[in-house]
Amino acid sequence: MKTLVIISHPDIMESGSQQYLLSSIPNDTNITVRHLESLYPDFKIDVPKEQALLKEHDRIIFQFPLYWYSSPALLKKWQDDVLTDGFAYGKKGKALTGKEFGLVLTIGVKKEEYQPGGREAFSIDELTKPYQALALKTKMIFLKSLPIFQFSYLTETQKMALLIRYQQYLTREKDDSLEAREKWFIQELQMTDLSKLNEGDQFILEQTVEFIEENRDTIDELKMLLDQMN
Repeated sequence: MKTLVIISHPDIMESGSQQYLLSSIPNDTNITVRHLESLYPDFKIDVPKEQALLKEHDRIIFQFPLYWYSSPALLKKWQDDVLTDGFAYGKKGKALTGKEFGLVLTIGVKKEEYQPGGREAFSIDELTKPYQALALKTKMIFLKSLPIFQFSYLTETQKMALLIRYQQYLTREKDDSLEAREKWFIQELQMTDLSKLNEGDQFILEQTVEFIEENRDTIDELKMLLDQMN
């Protein structure tokens, strides 16, 4: 699976959340990152280039800070220019059919405010309806959004959990089962560059993989036993 991450942020170098996410992206040739403001500071978008990239990838991610319940201006212009009739929709517009489409949103307000009774009154799911409609119109599969609330207040443990969720969002096949998550985690651990580990870390890594695999064997055995009892 190939993933295209389209980032829109007017001041990405000063954004702690965006820099953290960028540093978290695996060195994977199947992931392409495009920061629109760096590529098109004059707002003149290379439409053929962007459309070609969309065709080449299986999962499309929009990553941006939530500005007034929407995206920064350049991402909106990108949508207007690139997602054209005959390419993304319409009788001949089938280029995006079957691809996956998701959102990574950085949000400066507490999660609790985005619900009925909160200051923002509406949930993130409700506020992202236009993007869900975009996916429907272009026949893409809309993935559950990954909202990141108040990044600067997260603890180191919470940031590490976010790192894993973010990497999964970019790379894991669309299967939220426990087994799929285990396989993804083992694969990522086994791809670790051992030369960068501290003394003793390799042993911990190997033990972690072994522990996950043993748990999976136990779960499979229990499932077989339950199936026999039914």
